[in-house]
Amino acid sequence: MANKQIFVNLPVKNLDKTKAFFAALGYTFNAQFTDANAACMVIQEGSIHAMLLVEDFFKTFTSKSIADTSKSTEVLLCLSCESRAEVDELVAKAKAAGGTIPGEPKDYGFMYGHGFQDIDGHLWELMYMDPNAVVTHQNQ
Repeated sequence: MANKQIFVNLPVKNLDKTKAFFAALGYTFNAQFTDANAACMVIQEGSIHAMLLVEDFFKTFTSKSIADTSKSTEVLLCLSCESRAEVDELVAKAKAAGGTIPGEPKDYGFMYGHGFQDIDGHLWELMYMDPNAVVTHQNQ
């Protein structure tokens, strides 16, 4: 069985500005799936991607209206990080690149999280979990 991949599709107002925002956070783009209408942001090579689609192009994939992210939340995206420091570093980079910080960090001892809102209003949660606190579940 092939490895599963995820491509999260997000509408954006200005593709160039959105690409610059995420590049400032250290993300890269797959040129094969990037053009004037869309950019394939690589979150984890080979498995996790965000397709950043200009709003008019995004509308060709759905008959529903696009959520107004200043008034509602269409999705909470959560990415794991390798350390608390990485969580804080990404939040700081997002703020420096023009994103907003909607809340304070949350420290649960075994788990630490914080997040940011990108320039298109999408909410990104970042989380670090102590690997010693993670219980592995296996199929029986």
